[in-house]
Amino acid sequence: MRMLKKLSIAAIGVALSAPVLAEKEFENHTVMMDHGDGHLMDMTGGMVMGQNTDTLPGGCDRIAATKEITVHAGHKYAKKFPGRMFAFDVQEYQFEPCTKLTVNFINDDSVRHQWMMHGLPKYLYPKGMFHMEVTGPGKISGTLIFPPGDKTYLVHCDIAQHMEKGMKGQLKIGKGSGDLPSIPGVSAYVIQDDYWDTRSVNDEMDDEDVAESNATESATVKEPIVENESLFSGITIIGLAIGLLLAPLLARKFKDMTAAEIVSYIFELLQIGITQVIKLVKGLISLVSKK
Repeated sequence: MRMLKKLSIAAIGVALSAPVLAEKEFENHTVMMDHGDGHLMDMTGGMVMGQNTDTLPGGCDRIAATKEITVHAGHKYAKKFPGRMFAFDVQEYQFEPCTKLTVNFINDDSVRHQWMMHGLPKYLYPKGMFHMEVTGPGKISGTLIFPPGDKTYLVHCDIAQHMEKGMKGQLKIGKGSGDLPSIPGVSAYVIQDDYWDTRSVNDEMDDEDVAESNATESATVKEPIVENESLFSGITIIGLAIGLLLAPLLARKFKDMTAAEIVSYIFELLQIGITQVIKLVKGLISLVSKK
């Protein structure tokens, strides 16, 4: 009886752990609903936006070439780029102008990834964008036709921080228009990673160097300037004192007056004050000019 109980508990444990241990199924997104304007989507996390399989961009008399590529996205492709978290398996592509390209996008991670381009002609691609997206392990395919001209396009994942963490590349049409910044393995990062540890420097310095460094820092440290603070405090105190003195007089003056009358009276006082200041300035100017 005791043995049967143990076997039952073991069976229940295996049954509960089986879904956790099972590998997540790879999904091939081939049946998607067409929402118009090249927007394809299904309910399981697959999406293509801006697909164009047959309309030629302006300036293209014909399709120059028909190409197909497979793009992988995942955490494992970032291992060759220190400090990066996500990446595509390839960071640079190059095609002729007016090429018809089919992209097979494969997500190797258990999170959502995208492969998207910006800057395409808006009259043909809504918002100038071609976009593919897969949630979890899966594959999706989309097609577009490149415009004419030499240009370099950014291809990237637009999920928050995925591009900053390394998931981006560049696609050159014709000769391209130069390299884009911060493309892993292609161009220098705009903001370099800084792993400098100041403690290691102090560990390598002997006691004399540390003492000299501290003395230099002490000598260069200046006392904070407090003149402006003192001036501000003095003006504030004077203003408060004047306000306290005038408050009872103004209270009696404004008693039984409406809001409109109070505003009118204040503007009248301001006008008189400005007039007196102008007279004073004119008098000073006249006095100086005579001398």
